[in-house]
Amino acid sequence: MYIAYYDETGDDGYPQYSSPLFVLTAVYTHYLDWKETYEHIQKFRRQLKKDFNLPVKMELHTKYFLLNKNPYRALNISDEDRILIVELYCKLIAELDIKIVNILINKKKLTIPKYSVLDKALTYSVQRIENDLRKIDSSKKFMIITDPGREGKMRKTTRKIQRVNFIPSKFNMESYRQEIKSLIEDPLPKESKESYFIQLADLVSYLVYLYGIKEILNGKFSSRMPKDIDFERVKVWLEFMKDSLNLQASGDNEYGIVISPK
Repeated sequence: MYIAYYDETGDDGYPQYSSPLFVLTAVYTHYLDWKETYEHIQKFRRQLKKDFNLPVKMELHTKYFLLNKNPYRALNISDEDRILIVELYCKLIAELDIKIVNILINKKKLTIPKYSVLDKALTYSVQRIENDLRKIDSSKKFMIITDPGREGKMRKTTRKIQRVNFIPSKFNMESYRQEIKSLIEDPLPKESKESYFIQLADLVSYLVYLYGIKEILNGKFSSRMPKDIDFERVKVWLEFMKDSLNLQASGDNEYGIVISPK
């Protein structure tokens, strides 16, 4: 069995929203690899404590960390070191026995008035995980663990797509039914501060969000972003993680990011 940890960047509101993009990231690993992977991350965090004085148990919320907002400001970590820490995280991710699926919803291109952002993003994500596990072994199952707050909406979606799920055909305008078979249990809540895996999902989702701001919207990063972080650096970080990204999730993007609408 696999465990999929979820986190997001951006709000899932529409047509009223505070962020033009919504990124949903799933980090999943086989349960037999879980302990070794956890210990690898824990060892990494201890090294960060030694090298940069970043507390082992302090939650890493990548957006606030890079923008040097509280509670990180009190640590007095320089811009250069905060950038380096994120880079080291990206290299760590490539070493772990995990796979990652990223879904990006571009609200600027939505035309359906009642489009449910989270529902669509989660549906696309679960489909990609199931497709990946089916290639390994059709009998493989997975469960979802997520930061509290959205598990009610996620539960509604996951129950629905296990009963009825239509997938657009790649070859014509029609859809075909393919209900989700490998997902077990409802999404279970876990505080992100208690989960290194959810924090990894947070980091990846934020970097994908930055990628989308530049690549899709041709926008600008926050004025509080360290000046050395530009689009090229974000792409370098994604390249570092490429071995762990599920590139088969989307054939239209070099990092496997599912971007909707196209």
